[in-house]
Amino acid sequence: MMKHTILVVGSSNTDMVVKTSEFPRPGQTVLGGEFLMNPGGKGANQAVAAARLGGQVRFIARLGEDIFGKQAEINFKEESLDIDFLTFSEEHASGVALITVAESGENQIVVASGANMDLLPEHIPDAAFDAVALVVMQCEIPLETVRYINEQCLQRQIPVLLNPAPAMGLSEEMLQGLYLITPNETETEIITGIRPVDRPSLEAAAAWFRERGVQQVVITLGKDGVYLHNDTQQTIIPAQEVTAIDTTGAGDVFNGALAAALVKGSDLVAACSFASQAAAVSVTRLGAQSAAPFSWELE
Repeated sequence: MMKHTILVVGSSNTDMVVKTSEFPRPGQTVLGGEFLMNPGGKGANQAVAAARLGGQVRFIARLGEDIFGKQAEINFKEESLDIDFLTFSEEHASGVALITVAESGENQIVVASGANMDLLPEHIPDAAFDAVALVVMQCEIPLETVRYINEQCLQRQIPVLLNPAPAMGLSEEMLQGLYLITPNETETEIITGIRPVDRPSLEAAAAWFRERGVQQVVITLGKDGVYLHNDTQQTIIPAQEVTAIDTTGAGDVFNGALAAALVKGSDLVAACSFASQAAAVSVTRLGAQSAAPFSWELE
């Protein structure tokens, strides 16, 4: 890729995290442990992860005119993100996520999207695509915006990496022409109707995406690694074994690292291995953005 900028368009949230020994049942109150408030949101997480791993990142998001939005802006500058196209909403609060983390490292998350769902095509100027080598998107912003950006990228021949999270059905129009899609197991089942439990079902789910115009498919399998499917390869790339304490944001770190590696010229197998390594480091720490590793930690 002759151009070097990674354009990430997506959400920014403030994560409010409570640790607990076990998740409460419906109607039950449990006493939790440590409380943390961290920067989050899938878009911001992926942007920060890519930047920490050497990517030149331009980030577009929409924030509220509140303390969370102002702090997010400060954080983005500290992470060396290009935020020239960041916008603020007067009608909506900044996004927040309420996260419960159990001792097992698993998490439960409820998101109040706020200004994230006010990020519309009119907030994405043509200049945002200048010198862009790869666009990264998720589904915590309006789907009309995701669709618009994909259309703009097809016209400009800019490859798009879509991380279809949170899980929801996607039209064939949104899949057509995608360079790369990176669903996890749950997202794969919701989008394709195929539950990826073994090699044949992984191949069937990947073929479903390919038949609808996606060039390359990477299905993330947590501790079991990732499944890669394109014109020349159908393979499982194993994950690095670690003891997880918090899986929040691991998928975002994977996608940010994947983007950084691809723009630097890595092939997809090497990029997936690098991204898996970065995600493995992140789950040994608390938080989302704060858990993303730096390049020197993966050397």
